[in-house]
Amino acid sequence: MLIQKSNDIKSAVITPKEFYLNRRQFMLSASAAALATGAALSGLDWTGGTPEVLAGEKLGNVKKSSFSTAEKQNSFKDITSYNNFYELGTDKEDPATNARYLTTRPWTVSVEGEVRKPKTYDIDALVKLSPLEERVYRMRCVEAWSMVIPWLGFPLSSLIKLAEPTGNAKFIQFVTLLDPKRMPGQKLPIMEWPYVEGLRMDEAMHPLTILSVGLYGEILPAQNGAPIRLVVPWKYGFKSIKSIVKIRFVEKQPPASWNRMQPQEYGFYSNVNPEVDHPRWTQATERRIGEFLRRKTLKFNGYGDQVAQLYSGMDLKKFY
Repeated sequence: MLIQKSNDIKSAVITPKEFYLNRRQFMLSASAAALATGAALSGLDWTGGTPEVLAGEKLGNVKKSSFSTAEKQNSFKDITSYNNFYELGTDKEDPATNARYLTTRPWTVSVEGEVRKPKTYDIDALVKLSPLEERVYRMRCVEAWSMVIPWLGFPLSSLIKLAEPTGNAKFIQFVTLLDPKRMPGQKLPIMEWPYVEGLRMDEAMHPLTILSVGLYGEILPAQNGAPIRLVVPWKYGFKSIKSIVKIRFVEKQPPASWNRMQPQEYGFYSNVNPEVDHPRWTQATERRIGEFLRRKTLKFNGYGDQVAQLYSGMDLKKFY
């Protein structure tokens, strides 16, 4: 079993607080003028001030989680400068550059569909919905790179129980914000917007599935999916939808953006599986960001002891 308690993590493997705070202040001072010029040239609305991504606001009353791995965490720099978030740009560096456009207050998340208690939550109320935990998870991208990230969040099941799903609720669909001014990547016709994703109900209720509102002890940076995102660590990263505004409980399997656009490459389930290659590259190995050598990919990203029973009897090559 590969999951270990987070209190086993040695402090020496965590990036020092002063290092990434100094770096963030340097980035703000050095790049503000250039970014303002770029915003004017691109027609984007940037009013200056301190971008939320650099605010460094701490999240209090966070407890360690027994679900965490003791593997070495990636640095704050790794996690916030190398991202897949097409709403903020298609290159890995684009989300960090364009993060300042994604303002996250005010923000609401509506819970709707096959539930007895639909409700629209203000983001600050939602953050206080359940005690926050630090969950240090391995995260694996379908492009065969990976990181270890100290997420802050709460189990999705907490919200599900409050909503009281009806017997017709078999799946949950998640919807990202649609706002090209705040998400400049949505001006490009590279996919159908808004981004949508989905989980089967038992996947959503699993204790490893969380809604994250922070990382490294602080409020979630915009390029990482602020103000609230899904984290499902045994699936490829694109399943962990960012900047959520709607959570719908539905009877039938909902559409998912990449599966809808390229179903031959991206399955609905998208469990990490070294035995099922992407049509254009192998999934048998991966490169941990910050490391030179590749490592073997673990089935279910190493969380098989916890989640394999969810797929008992399923052909994982067919339901990939």
